[in-house]
Amino acid sequence: MLSCLKAEKKDFLKEAFVLRAGDTADSIGLVLAGTVLIMQEDIWGNRNILSKAGQGQTFAAAYACAPGSRLNVSVIAETPVAVMFLNVKRILNVCPSACSHHSRVIRNLLSELAGKNLRFNEKLTHMGQRTTRSKIMSYLSAEAQRLGAYEFDIPFSRQQFADYLGVERSGLSLELGKLKKDGVLDYHKSHFVLRV
Repeated sequence: MLSCLKAEKKDFLKEAFVLRAGDTADSIGLVLAGTVLIMQEDIWGNRNILSKAGQGQTFAAAYACAPGSRLNVSVIAETPVAVMFLNVKRILNVCPSACSHHSRVIRNLLSELAGKNLRFNEKLTHMGQRTTRSKIMSYLSAEAQRLGAYEFDIPFSRQQFADYLGVERSGLSLELGKLKKDGVLDYHKSHFVLRV
């Protein structure tokens, strides 16, 4: 399958650009090891983290499936990362033997795209809240429901969490402190305990 899909493996150092906004993508990135952040940055340097992809997850699939479209996001290595790039034309054009492996890759790709679409819709729900407190509570509530637990770790540092919610880090820290004081939650770094 790797030769059929014209797979190409590349390694990137921490904080290196895997893909840059403005690039075109003809391949889907599959994270083999490490994590990447998918983010938008405006001309003033304000960052908005859209998502994070770890081992076994993909990125740039929507752009690769829309020929000629330019990325409006950058993909940055959060840690040292190994990525396999899979040529989208080779994925979408089934080989003459139409093997079951190829069909499974297409099914997995569709499933991954659907999951990302659902996560982006969830992020829109958080971002649509009017206050920083409401954004925090929306995100933490969704995580608790997704994990089925009131105690969990989030996948973001404090700055990344602020960038994900589209708020200032100082405002996020202030609201987290108020929520802790009010007895709504407790936290240490990226570990949260919701009090219900």
